Amino acid sequence: MDFADVVRRRRMVRNYLPDPVPTEVVDRILDAARRGPSAGFTQGQTFVVVTDPTRRSAIAHLAGEDDYVSAGFDPWISRAPVHVVICTSEEAYRRRYREPDKLGPDGEIDWPVPYWWVDAGAALMLVLLAAVDEGLAAGFLGVHAVPGLRRLLGIPEEWAPIGVVTLGYPAPDRRSGSLARGRRPWAETVRRETWSGPQAEGDEHQTDGTDDEHPGEHQGEGTPEA
Repeated sequence: MDFADVVRRRRMVRNYLPDPVPTEVVDRILDAARRGPSAGFTQGQTFVVVTDPTRRSAIAHLAGEDDYVSAGFDPWISRAPVHVVICTSEEAYRRRYREPDKLGPDGEIDWPVPYWWVDAGAALMLVLLAAVDEGLAAGFLGVHAVPGLRRLLGIPEEWAPIGVVTLGYPAPDRRSGSLARGRRPWAETVRRETWSGPQAEGDEHQTDGTDDEHPGEHQGEGTPEA
């Protein structure tokens, strides 16, 4: 599939067919995800793949899926045949930047940006795009909406899960009401040369209405989602 088509088709899907996803397809998606940018080539992300129905149902329970379904939505989490939990390690980056080729004269860098989160976000986007390229659909539920996820999956303390990516073959779903907000105009999003420089005018490239909600958005009766 052409890359531009992959980007245009990507949206958060919250309902899936029961068909299993072949292991080799999931592995190709994860191989794409592990090729994302990485500060210092730290490669500080790990992916926990969950396909066991009982464990998927346990994750759905942690996420409050019963309330979500009561609000008129489909059983998004439990129905998705594959869950991918993306984890990142701050300590892995700190260890890397204490190595001789990264250590500066004043010691470890001040970390003005926590690049372990940046790289985790890049890995997340690669999972979402690779899923579309494989003919699948994907959604994302932020970890704040899944209390107890670390304990359920036995994730070590060093590794912080950022959330759950759901993968599967798409079924008709109820679109989020947040999409009614519309996409920000191109001229408000892109600036030339400097922040106060001339704004781009008359160049609206993205008007397709694809679903780009972030984990802090809410669906239905206050259930957090992405």
